[in-house]
Amino acid sequence: MKRISASYVYTGKDIMPVVDGYVDYADDGTIISVGELSGTDCPGDRYEGIIAPGFVNAHCHLELSHLRGAFEKGTGMSGFINQINSLRDSKSREEKIRDASAWLEKLWNQGVSAMADISNCDDTFAMKSKSPMYTRTFLEVFGTEPEDCDAVMEGVRKLKAEADSYGIDAAPTPHACYTMSPQLLTAASAEALKSGFLSYHSQESPEEEELVISGTGALADNYKGRHLSTPPVTGKPALMYFLDRLSEVHRPPFDEHILLVHNVCLTQEAAEAATAALKNVYWAVCPLSNLFIHNALPPLGLMRENKLKIAIGTDSLSSNDTLDMVAEMYCISENFPDIPLGEIISWATSSGASFLKEAQLGEIAPGKKPGLVLIENIDGNGRLTADSCSKRII
Repeated sequence: MKRISASYVYTGKDIMPVVDGYVDYADDGTIISVGELSGTDCPGDRYEGIIAPGFVNAHCHLELSHLRGAFEKGTGMSGFINQINSLRDSKSREEKIRDASAWLEKLWNQGVSAMADISNCDDTFAMKSKSPMYTRTFLEVFGTEPEDCDAVMEGVRKLKAEADSYGIDAAPTPHACYTMSPQLLTAASAEALKSGFLSYHSQESPEEEELVISGTGALADNYKGRHLSTPPVTGKPALMYFLDRLSEVHRPPFDEHILLVHNVCLTQEAAEAATAALKNVYWAVCPLSNLFIHNALPPLGLMRENKLKIAIGTDSLSSNDTLDMVAEMYCISENFPDIPLGEIISWATSSGASFLKEAQLGEIAPGKKPGLVLIENIDGNGRLTADSCSKRII
């Protein structure tokens, strides 16, 4: 048995920390006990800062790591799409794999124990199969033209077969309403639901909302200018259009684990519709990415009022300067200072683990093996600072 202690221990479930806390764990990382040190207790290896469970990055595009620093900020979704189309293949496959591998290792060393990762190709399959980090890979599907639906689905099934050959958990998933024909959105959702998991970019930008509600705006003009089809105009929030397409797979409710990513433009109407239809819905926020592209943040007040299950992701290095879970948490704490740090840590740990159904992860509790992370450079009140950073202990 080994013991570590720190100024604060956050379990990933409890909002309040264990002050002057310790964690006992076995050689294989299994948690034995957690508690508060008494005056006569041996502190073991002592750290200044916060001990937390290993993080769960609920949304990442690891394969885009070669794009760090290449994108202009603040372009909105239309401008971002133009840049991704232009720059996605700006480096060789070898360079892409090199950069993605380096960031996967960095994420592990920063304390990420699990990740929901997006793939459009096979660049990251081998590295994920060898990594100690658990990953669930979502094979993202695009295609705006209805006549292309069958060919796109055939292609993603081949990609899944390749992922299966590496022994990683992977399945198709739909991308977003504006990159998919209605037929493809339903077909990809049906394939995703077979796996028990679905990840979907939802209400990421005002341009997306305007496109679906009224068929106007920068995103609509972008697609029409490229002679691409756009989703039907519904007059309702874009999330409700997604729910309508899901209902073509089977009637609600849906018991599968469904992750809605970004949620910048979430409304009360859409939140109520989603929670009524989706029994295991999780809501990933990627605040630094949202600021990078749109200079906007998700309505965390509304999300907390509705008791939504929130998780945290980093998105990609095409829309972020780093893949750093502590930086995401600091961004939230600075912009929403009333949210307790323990709640934010729970979003970065146990909530993501619950979405992935990884019961051993996300919580410091006897019998679990979440990995342990040290968060350093906190202030005198135990809050995160701009200099806060993390490193893996086990």
